[in-house]
Amino acid sequence: MTELYQPSQMIDTHQHLWKPSERRYEWLDAAGLPLNADFGPEDVAEDVAAAGITSTVLVQAADSYEDSFYMLSVAARVPVVRAVVAWAPLDRAAEAEAALDLYAASAVVRGIRVLNHNYDDPNWLLRPEVDAGLRLLAPRGLALDVVSVLPEHLVMLTELAGRHPELTIVLDHLGKPDIGGKGWEPWASLIADAAARPNVSVKVSGLNTASAPDWTWNDWVPYIDHAVTHFGSERMMLGSDWPVSTLAGDFAGVWKAQRQAIGHLSQAQQDDILFRTAIRAYSLDAS
Repeated sequence: MTELYQPSQMIDTHQHLWKPSERRYEWLDAAGLPLNADFGPEDVAEDVAAAGITSTVLVQAADSYEDSFYMLSVAARVPVVRAVVAWAPLDRAAEAEAALDLYAASAVVRGIRVLNHNYDDPNWLLRPEVDAGLRLLAPRGLALDVVSVLPEHLVMLTELAGRHPELTIVLDHLGKPDIGGKGWEPWASLIADAAARPNVSVKVSGLNTASAPDWTWNDWVPYIDHAVTHFGSERMMLGSDWPVSTLAGDFAGVWKAQRQAIGHLSQAQQDDILFRTAIRAYSLDAS
């Protein structure tokens, strides 16, 4: 393979940090080792620098203020952190508004996410009591990250985007196609439906943990190309999904593989995926 194109900047749009020694992350209780351990900025700094990543987006890992304020504390002292996707109780609009007003004191908060993929109701984001909370985001220039692990989540996302055309929605992990099982439908049709909503962007992230243990970057190309066909590179971005990614690789290997999987695209398309889409979706120029 030819040498990887070197862009002017690269943004890792999906990085997690958590310290269960300091605060509770309920899902980590079931996850067990190796994930149920402390992962702080000091544990990934060397890998980020070696990969040539110029800035990162930290994404919430718990539906709690403790997690969000921990990320803000990291952003205040780690220059590479350019944005935070925090949590807010979207089903409690008055409280959510107060939280967003507090977050506004730090320009680094550029999006909101909840762990909707862990909820019993796959349509939780469509509930009437959530609607008022969602309507607080766009006027504040905040995006909404959405996790999809079931076909029902992708169906929900498409309806959600139609209800809130003013809201920038970022679909995490390419909607988690079944790469390991060489699955295609219904993912392919549902991701095309989501892409038909112009306010939806998508992250190329988490693909290694959706793949067979002996994965190579070639396994991902059909799924990425399908996304390019429907979203266009201008609505796609790259994320490491560290440290979840360590379940099926190391930081350097996974990041390089993702770079290789988009290496056949033009330099302009790669620039979109590597930094331009993130700047637009998360309004990074405003922070």
